Amino acid sequence: MPNTLAELQAHYGPKFRWKFLFAVMTGSMAAIMSSTIVNVAIPDMSRHFVMTQDRAQWVTSGFMVAMTVSMLTTPWLLSRFGYRRTYVAMMLLLMAGGLAGGLSNNFDLVLLARVVEGLAAGAVQPIPAIIILRAFEPHEQGRANGIFGMCVVLAPALGPSIGGILIDLFGWRSIFFMVVPFCLIGLWMAQRYVPVTGPGGVVAGRDSATLDWRGLLLAAFTTLALLNGLVAWHNGAGRQALALLATAAVLLLAFVLWQRRLGKLWRPGASTQDGPLIHLPLFRHRPYAMGSIVAFIYGAALFGSTYLFPVYMQMGLGLSPSFVGTLLLPAGLVLAATIAMVGRLADRQPAYLLVSIGLFFLASSFALMVTVGMATSLWVIALWSIVGRIGLGFVLPSLSLGSLRGVDKNLIAQGASTISFFRMVGGACGVSLCAIALEWRLAVHGQSLAEVAPNAARLAAFNEAFLMLAAVCALAIAAAWRMKTPAARQTP
Repeated sequence: MPNTLAELQAHYGPKFRWKFLFAVMTGSMAAIMSSTIVNVAIPDMSRHFVMTQDRAQWVTSGFMVAMTVSMLTTPWLLSRFGYRRTYVAMMLLLMAGGLAGGLSNNFDLVLLARVVEGLAAGAVQPIPAIIILRAFEPHEQGRANGIFGMCVVLAPALGPSIGGILIDLFGWRSIFFMVVPFCLIGLWMAQRYVPVTGPGGVVAGRDSATLDWRGLLLAAFTTLALLNGLVAWHNGAGRQALALLATAAVLLLAFVLWQRRLGKLWRPGASTQDGPLIHLPLFRHRPYAMGSIVAFIYGAALFGSTYLFPVYMQMGLGLSPSFVGTLLLPAGLVLAATIAMVGRLADRQPAYLLVSIGLFFLASSFALMVTVGMATSLWVIALWSIVGRIGLGFVLPSLSLGSLRGVDKNLIAQGASTISFFRMVGGACGVSLCAIALEWRLAVHGQSLAEVAPNAARLAAFNEAFLMLAAVCALAIAAAWRMKTPAARQTP
């Protein structure tokens, strides 16, 4: 059986790159499903473990912190162990986390299982972008990214619907087991289509490849200090919040200085695997620098809304989990179709324009949520959700391509993992900020999620949280427009 990249290319011919991409897409679908499907179960888990909403949201935030940090290790993992061993190990870890979470009787164990899942999901997610930029020609990259995005978004599109039905029938534990079949399929495909070599077809297992452990620890503690500072600020612990946020700022500065020190020896065309986690020369390329800002803000809005929507529909409108999933399903299907269309446009149209259009639609969908009242028809909510998903369909295939085109080929792996890192840091902050904003606005309106019956005051608190997300997306449009460079024109 062929194992190396060269052997697989000779065996399968020109179609191999698509088989390779589809194989890792299966793992990405499992990773994304594990990151979003649990949101439907948060209200049930809150009641089961008798805890407040800000503690329950750590099921999502803990996963995202772990995923965020592990993304930075992907280039080193691929160089040290190759595509196949890295991918297989992460599928096994993701499956173990899902099984442990579904069988746990203690919330701390559930949280630990989510962290394990996050570590696996983070290492897997940058791989498809690396493959698309290395294995596909420039005029194929948009289409490949569109097909990849279309397939991957089916996981969060179908996940809430299936997850809602499972919760109604079997309880919240059942949603943890949904990743298992995807992981099993991914393991089977890995043996057939994923090479043992590293990026570019080089032999993996170089003893000289070392991981920047100091940078990794600094990144992890910076993220934890930031998120805990936000939670402490919301809980009224002003001094503790200030101390944590100041610690996060100091750690961030130390991280940047450390990355700069390690990166001084790197020169274009040299190996990057023994250097820092984030190569600062990436940010000299303006589209990449602006794309990173967009990724951070966009991640905050995307993951914040993914957390907020299910809670809003269940506790703001009083809908059942299965009905929530059904209501969101059309928007997910529209998202898949939009990504496929925009993927082809990305080969011909400027990325900054497509990203800006997408952010405009996304901001509009959040702003339109203020029109929803207790007497509003549910089809209106579904329509506003579709508007937002159309926006996501414009952003997803365009942002990474627009940011990474023009980057030195030896920095593609680092660039893909770094921009994913920024998106997930933004996402982790977005989930925390949404939970904080929601609790704040509920308190202002004299409401609590512990109350059973939905009412207009509680709905108003949710709508104000959506307005905050609309403002965040509007801010990202300014950075997206700056991705345009006078000297760089995208050509097929």
